[in-house]
Amino acid sequence: MAILHAPENGWLAGAERRIRQRPTAVHEEFSLVGRAVGRGPVRPEADPQGLVFGTVDDRARARLLTVLAEVLPPGLLEDEVERLYRRGDDAEQRGVLRALALLPASCTRLGLELVADGLRSRDPLLIAAAMGPFAALHLDQVRWRHGVMTCLLAGVTLSAVAELVPRTDSELLRMAHELAQQQRAAGRDIGPDLRALLGMTVLLALMPRPRGGLR
Repeated sequence: MAILHAPENGWLAGAERRIRQRPTAVHEEFSLVGRAVGRGPVRPEADPQGLVFGTVDDRARARLLTVLAEVLPPGLLEDEVERLYRRGDDAEQRGVLRALALLPASCTRLGLELVADGLRSRDPLLIAAAMGPFAALHLDQVRWRHGVMTCLLAGVTLSAVAELVPRTDSELLRMAHELAQQQRAAGRDIGPDLRALLGMTVLLALMPRPRGGLR
């Protein structure tokens, strides 16, 4: 994930400094991010909803969490990250999800819980954030497939799913074919993302699979 440079007004740099001086200040700063740096998508032309590349405030919150990770020991860091997520609004939760891949291994267990929570939401932005690089690295194959299917059912573009091609397997394609059959039976159109996934059947047959695979 690219990291946002401090805006010209210096707010982000100041927030980082305040967190270094007093780590609990992250709770105050986290809630101010949207007003301070903006809430627009990082790449508005290619990703107007911020589903794939996130939003400006997502990036700023990721910066704040990386600073927090530098100044807190693992146990305290995990507690503070969980508190930020559980007590945060949708934007703050999304910021935590998009920052998970930047946090140390001590946060992996918590990260898996938060990704599962994000996938249970009905917010497309949260679902997209949950299926980013952290999910690609840490979700087992069963839960990862569930995340992909959640995206399809929620109308979240599969472009938001990190490592989609290398992690796609025959079981996911079977699930996709079953969903397509259900859509056709209900008289609904097959969306472009589902069509693209179905089209990966030939590609999968040509790709070498890692020994043992992901279960």
